Amino acid sequence: MERRGEIMSNQIEGFIKGIIIGGVMGAVVGILYAPKSGRETRDDINRKTEELLAKAKKEYEAALKKSCKAYESAVEQLRDIEASTKAKVGEIEEKVDELNELGKEAFHETKGHLTKAVHAAVHAFK
Repeated sequence: MERRGEIMSNQIEGFIKGIIIGGVMGAVVGILYAPKSGRETRDDINRKTEELLAKAKKEYEAALKKSCKAYESAVEQLRDIEASTKAKVGEIEEKVDELNELGKEAFHETKGHLTKAVHAAVHAFK
């Protein structure tokens, strides 16, 4: 379960890096081929950077929300498994106690029959 979370985290991280790198590369190419003044170019860079950061933040928050839901689901499943396992352990303990009591009763009955048989054999021998 922990491995799945690690894989998802790596995928999210790679996706966000891809968005940032792609956005930066697109902005650089756009700036290089746009015939604008230095001030206009700087304004464009600032605007594109803000847009890119806003998009990256939005994607990050969506990915974080999705991973939180997956985590909560996994925890809930583990709790269900724990409860089920505890119930099964309780059932097994009850069966063990029953078998233990039956074994004690059988032992005492066998001991009683054996004692009677030994007394009968001693009495017959005499």
